[in-house]
Amino acid sequence: MRILIINGSPRPQGNISRMLRVMEEEARDNGHEVDYVTVHELDIVPCKGCMACRSSLRCVYPEDGAQRTLRLIGKCDAMVVGAPCYWGNIPGQMKVLFDRIVYGMIGESASGIPRPLHKGKRLILVSASTTPFPFNILFHQSQGAIRALREIFRWSGFKTVGVVQTGGTKKHPVSEKKLRACRKAIHRL
Repeated sequence: MRILIINGSPRPQGNISRMLRVMEEEARDNGHEVDYVTVHELDIVPCKGCMACRSSLRCVYPEDGAQRTLRLIGKCDAMVVGAPCYWGNIPGQMKVLFDRIVYGMIGESASGIPRPLHKGKRLILVSASTTPFPFNILFHQSQGAIRALREIFRWSGFKTVGVVQTGGTKKHPVSEKKLRACRKAIHRL
């Protein structure tokens, strides 16, 4: 199986990065082919909302990290997407990525009804928040990032088969127990 891991964290040694690297290692150890994308390292021009991509099925901007990531999404059988919580949502650079590749995530019927382009692919979502548990969920912090990602991928046809989220990371970095949960989650794909 080919798995794509998308890391929305700008911190290479941060909690999300640690969680995703453990998942990458577990997937490789089990014989899967893994592609790993760090959004913060991509050169991506923000979407200008021209909507030309919806009819032409290509972005008007020159090739950049957005189109390269979309090709990896097209090739993968399953994905793991991780994002820290920024104001109860995903980081801006990650949002820019998904804005830019909307034409490759959902199609449109003649009447304008959205049509998923990745139906049947499986997905695991990962998030972390400095807000302590259970408030990270109750106050829609890490849960807000998960909600935003679910929205993107639900419309794209992905089936979410697992969610790993943690709170209180300001005082308590991701624990070994949480890293074990990450290793275990990869087997749901």
